[in-house]
Amino acid sequence: MVRPSGLLTRQEEPVPLKSICVTLSIREFVAGVSATLNYENEEKFPLETFFVFPMDEDSAVYNFEATVDGKIIKAELKDKKKAHILYESAISHRHQAFLLEEDKCSRDVFCCNVGNLQPGSKVALTLKYVQELPLEVDGALRYVLPAVLNPRYRCSGSPEDSCLDMKTPIVPLDDLPYAFSMTATISSQHGIERIQSNCPLSSIEYLGDKKTSAQISLADGHKFDRDVELLIYYSEVHTPSVAVELGNPKNNPDGLMKDPSAMVCFYPNIPEAEPSATCGEFVFLMDRSGSMQCPISKQDKSQLRIEAAKETLILLLKSLPINCYFNIYGFGSSFEAFFPNSVKYSQDTMEEALRRVKLMRADLGGTEILTPLQVIYREPSIPGHPLQLFVFTDGEVTDTFSIIKEVRNHRLRHRCFSFGIGEGASTSLIKGIARVGGGTSEFITGKDRMQSKALSTLKRALQPAVEDVSVNWDLPRGLSAKILSPEQTVLYKGQRLIVYAQLTGTMPPAERTGEVCLKYTLQGKSFENKVTFSLQPKLDDNFTIHRLAAKAFLQSMDMGFGETPARFKKDVLKVSIDCGVISSHTAFIAVNKDLNKPVQGPLARRDIPRPMLLGATTVMKQCRRIVFGENYLVQLISLQNADGSWDLDESLARILGINLKDLQTALPVKDADPSSWATVLAVVWLHAMAKHQKCEWELLEKKARLWINMNAGSIKKKLVKAAITFTKSSVDPGVFGS
Repeated sequence: MVRPSGLLTRQEEPVPLKSICVTLSIREFVAGVSATLNYENEEKFPLETFFVFPMDEDSAVYNFEATVDGKIIKAELKDKKKAHILYESAISHRHQAFLLEEDKCSRDVFCCNVGNLQPGSKVALTLKYVQELPLEVDGALRYVLPAVLNPRYRCSGSPEDSCLDMKTPIVPLDDLPYAFSMTATISSQHGIERIQSNCPLSSIEYLGDKKTSAQISLADGHKFDRDVELLIYYSEVHTPSVAVELGNPKNNPDGLMKDPSAMVCFYPNIPEAEPSATCGEFVFLMDRSGSMQCPISKQDKSQLRIEAAKETLILLLKSLPINCYFNIYGFGSSFEAFFPNSVKYSQDTMEEALRRVKLMRADLGGTEILTPLQVIYREPSIPGHPLQLFVFTDGEVTDTFSIIKEVRNHRLRHRCFSFGIGEGASTSLIKGIARVGGGTSEFITGKDRMQSKALSTLKRALQPAVEDVSVNWDLPRGLSAKILSPEQTVLYKGQRLIVYAQLTGTMPPAERTGEVCLKYTLQGKSFENKVTFSLQPKLDDNFTIHRLAAKAFLQSMDMGFGETPARFKKDVLKVSIDCGVISSHTAFIAVNKDLNKPVQGPLARRDIPRPMLLGATTVMKQCRRIVFGENYLVQLISLQNADGSWDLDESLARILGINLKDLQTALPVKDADPSSWATVLAVVWLHAMAKHQKCEWELLEKKARLWINMNAGSIKKKLVKAAITFTKSSVDPGVFGS
C-alpha cells in the first residue's frame, strides 16, 4: 500500500492546512493582528475543510480575504443566516466558497470553512483583527494569542449546531500537522523597558535611542501546548490620552463609520479610602470538575489546579473582614455548598470551612456553572451586606451566553469577579461575566499564582464603592460627542478606563482643542480627571478606533445568537455590517466566481486536527502530581484565628522552628496575653520569610495588626522589639505602625 504524501491525520488523510502565520503590531495599548492560514489540497478530489480555533473575546475581527492563485477575493460581512445560504448555494453549484463565523455558543471560538478546494490548488486565508490590551497589576500590558482550545462541557439545553460539536480529529502535540510562526513589532512613544514571553523567542531587537520600538519573533517549533503570551512593560503606562480618528463618509454615508471617533484613556487616581463600614457577603464559586486535577500549565513544577484552588480559598478565608457573611460552593456536573445559606464569619464557621476546603477534590465531573449560579441568586439578600461573587473555573462550557445572561440579570444586586484557570480557559465566559457583573477578570497561566491574583481582587472588592461615575465633554459649538461604550458604573483603584465616542457635527480648525472630564464620588467627596486634546482627526487606513468602538458597542448589545433580544438585534446587525466587525449574528462570506468551470468530482470533508491538552484520557494519564515540600506560609496562615490573632502553641512553634518552651520563656512582659506575643511573632515571620508573597498575606496581616493594636495596648512596642531581637530578623518595627 502506498501512503499518501504530505502531513496526515490519524486516519492517514493528508491535512489541507499547512501553516499559520501571524503578524502582530502593537502600538501603545492596541494590538493589530493579521493571521494567514495556508491551505493546499494534495488529494485527487475536491475538499471541504473545517478549522475550529480560539480567539480572544475582545478581538474585533474586521477583515477576511482569500488569495487563490494570486488573486485576492475579499469576503463580505452579512447576516449569518444569509451567509450560510450563500455558502451552501455556492458549494452545491460546485463553486469555491469561504466562510468565517463566531460560534453560536461562545464569542471566543471561530470556525473557518473552505468549500470546494480543488485538487492541487493552494489558498491563503487571511483574517485581521484589533483589540485593546489589558493592563496587569504590575503595569504590564498583556497580549495573548490563543492557541489552546479545550473541549467544552455540554449541558442540557445547549445549541445543537455549535462548531464545538464537530468531531475534530485529535492528534498528539508532536504530531500536529501544521506549522506556526509569529512576528511582532511593538512601539510606544514612552519607550519600552522590557518584553517577556511564556514561549521561546528567537530574537528581541530594540530600536531607537529610547527603545521606542522593538521587533520580536517566536522561535520555530511552537507546539500549541500553550497560548502565546507577551508581557510588555513600557516606561510609562498611566498617562491619560485622547486619540481622534477620521471617519469614512464616502463609503459610509450614515452610521458609525461616517464621523470621526474618539478613544479616551483614563487612569483615575482614586485615593486610598477608609474601609467601608459595610462588610458584605462573599460567595466563592469554585470549579471542582475533573479537569481541575491537571497542572495550571505544562511548565515544570506547575501546581495542580485543585491544590492552588485550595490554598487560594484558605488565604481568602483568613483575609475576610470580621462580621461579614460568606459561603463556598464547589461545582461540576453537580454542586455542593459548604453551608445551606451564607453564614456570619466567626471562629467556628471559619474552622468548619477550612476543614471542608482541605477535603476538596476535583471529583464533580463536568463543568456546569449555571445551576449553582441560579441557586446563589435565589438566596435572599442580607441587609447591609452587598453580595460579592468570586467565580473560579477553567471555563470549559458551551452555554456561555446563558451564564452571562444570568449574571447580567442580577447585576444590580451584586458584583462578579472571575478567574480563568489554565491554558484555554474561555475568555468569552471569564471576561463576559465580569463585564456585566461590574467586577474584574483575571487569567492564571504559566507561572501565575492563583493565590496572588485572587487576593488582589479581594482588595478591590473591599474598596469603598466609587459612585456617580460620569464622562462629560467640553467641545466647540456645533460639535457633540455620542458615547458608544457601555455606561461605566464601577471604578477600581489602579484600573484603566477606556471610553469611545462618535464626534458629530462640524469639525473646527486644526488649532482648536476639546476637553473630556471623568467625574466620580468616593465616600461623599467629588473627584475629577480632565484631559485636553487636539480636535484634528488622524487618518488610519484600518479605522482601528472605529472598529474598537464598534466592538465595545457590540459587547454591550450582542448577547449571543440565541440570547439577543429582538429590540437589540437590529442595532447589532447595523453596527456590525456598517463597521465590518463580526458579531454573533453576522459572518464573512466569499465566493470565487472567476473559476473557468465548476469544480469537478465528489466533495470530501476534512476537519483540521487540533491538539488536546485537557479532557483526553491520554493527557490525563500524563498529568503527574507535583509533590511539594511543606508550605510553611500556608500552614502559618491556616493557624490564624478569625479575629486576626494566633495562639501560642506547638503548631506555631513548629513553623517558627523554635521550641515552644523557649517561646514561652522569651515572653518579654510577665503575665502578658500569650496570643499577643504569638501574633507579633507571626507578623514578624511573614515580613522576614515571605515578603515576596506579600500580596497574598497583606489583608490578613492587616487584620492581625489591628488585633495587636486593640489587645496589646501599651506593651506593643516591647513585644515588637523583643520579637525582632529573639528571631534575629531585620524587620523594620515600623511595619506595626505607631
